[in-house]
Amino acid sequence: MPRPVAVIAARNEQDLLPQTLRALSSIPLALILVVDDGSTDATAATARTLGAQVLPAAPPDSPGDKGRALRLGILHARKISPEAPLLLADADLGASARHLSSLLAALGPDTPAAVAAFPPATRGGFGLVKRLARYEISRRTGHHPAEPLSGQRALLPAALDSLPGLAPGFGAETGMTLDLLVAGIVPAELPLPLHHRPTGKTPAGFLHRARQGRDVLRALRGERLPW
Repeated sequence: MPRPVAVIAARNEQDLLPQTLRALSSIPLALILVVDDGSTDATAATARTLGAQVLPAAPPDSPGDKGRALRLGILHARKISPEAPLLLADADLGASARHLSSLLAALGPDTPAAVAAFPPATRGGFGLVKRLARYEISRRTGHHPAEPLSGQRALLPAALDSLPGLAPGFGAETGMTLDLLVAGIVPAELPLPLHHRPTGKTPAGFLHRARQGRDVLRALRGERLPW
C-alpha cells in the first residue's frame, strides 16, 4: 500500500502550524498538503518552509470555506497517489498531531475509515452543535457517533469512493460521517490525546459556533460540493 498523504485546511494558522507539521513529520507520510484557505498571515510561507506542499484555495482575506478547501486537497492528493490512504488533520493540533498515526494504523479491510475522538473539553461552548449532529445522524442511520465534528480522519480509497462529495464549510465532517454510514461504512472512533485551540465562551467563539451550526444544518440537508 502506498504511504499516506496528509491534507490540512489552514486559515491564519502561522502560530500552531509549525508544531503540527513537525509532529506529522514523525509519521511515515508520502506528502503533506496544506490548503491555504484565504490566510492573511504567513501560513503558506511557513508551510513551504517546513516542507509541505501548499495549495491556494482562496485569495487572502476572502471568506473561507473549509469544505471547499478540503475538497481541493483531497482531489489533489488522489491525483498524485490514487491508492494511498488519506489523513485529514486540523492545523491547530500542535505537537499532539503525532498521535494521528494511530488512525492510520487502525485502517484495514474491515476498517476503511477512522475518526479521532478528543478528550473531554475543559473549555469551549455548550456542545449544542455536536448534539444536533449526533442526534440527526443517529435518527437517520441508527448509529450514534461520538465525534461527528472531528476533523481528524483517516480514510482508505474505498471509503473516499463512497462519498458523493463534501459538505461546504464547517459541515464537511458531519456530512462525511453521514455519507459513510449511508454507504454502510461505520467509521472506527479512537480516543486520542489530542489538543487544539478552544474557541471558548467569547463573542468570537459564539460566532464560530453559529457558523458551524449553520454549516452542519446545510450538511444534514444534503448540500454537497461534488467531486
